[in-house]
Amino acid sequence: MTDRTGQPAAPVHRSVSTWQQPLPASASPDRAAVVSVVGDRLLRLGPQRLRVGIDGLTAAGKTSFGHELAEYVSRADRPVLRASLDDFKRPWRERHLYDRESGPGYYRNAFDYDAVIRLLLDPAAPDGSGACVLCSIDPLTQIDHSDVVTPAADDAVLVVDGVFAFRPEINDLWDYRIWLDIHPQESIRRGAARDQDGLAGRGGASRPLPAGRAALPRRGRSASPGRRRDRQQRLREAPDPARAVAGSDMPLGGAGSAPPSDGSCSG
Repeated sequence: MTDRTGQPAAPVHRSVSTWQQPLPASASPDRAAVVSVVGDRLLRLGPQRLRVGIDGLTAAGKTSFGHELAEYVSRADRPVLRASLDDFKRPWRERHLYDRESGPGYYRNAFDYDAVIRLLLDPAAPDGSGACVLCSIDPLTQIDHSDVVTPAADDAVLVVDGVFAFRPEINDLWDYRIWLDIHPQESIRRGAARDQDGLAGRGGASRPLPAGRAALPRRGRSASPGRRRDRQQRLREAPDPARAVAGSDMPLGGAGSAPPSDGSCSG
């Protein structure tokens, strides 16, 4: 297997979901340098299976960064499994059983964290079975794919993007966590543009944004630096997606940083 530059690479296994965001265009040198630094820090954790969570407000660039990181890791000859939490939402046929339309309701009820743990994160653990399911319920077709198993090699790296990836239910199951910072107003602008382009097929961008803003304080507490201080990364997303992920005062955010516990969000 080769990557898009024609270089030899380990395989990147992707979800069977019908909602697939395309690979981003070739990154700028600055952004590619950031991806390489993050990738190198991740790979230094060891040759065992690793589970990487990428979180941030809606439209922060989580999926694109996940694709870029997966490609970098595969070029280091580590097999990669790519997944999104959007493929682990509760089926729409059950929406009459709970509130999923409001921001708080979306936060509380949209995702099936039991399925995320049972089908994806536990099997992908260093001592897990390796029998990973990358998509539970297709967000567009609503087809149940929980019987489609992708084996994870002993040295595989699982890269998962998704709003609410640092919820208490699954926060302790990541081996490396990445928070993409974006100003809330920029998140709104990007989310609106995505809706206008018809790309919000996973349930609409209007609910994840208010839900994400409401959840920032509790997410900050759940992801606060602690015993895994060297396994966290905070990156700042520039308004122009083609620019590097960087902050003016601390270009790479610094290992050990985490979402703000006071509900603020710098950009």
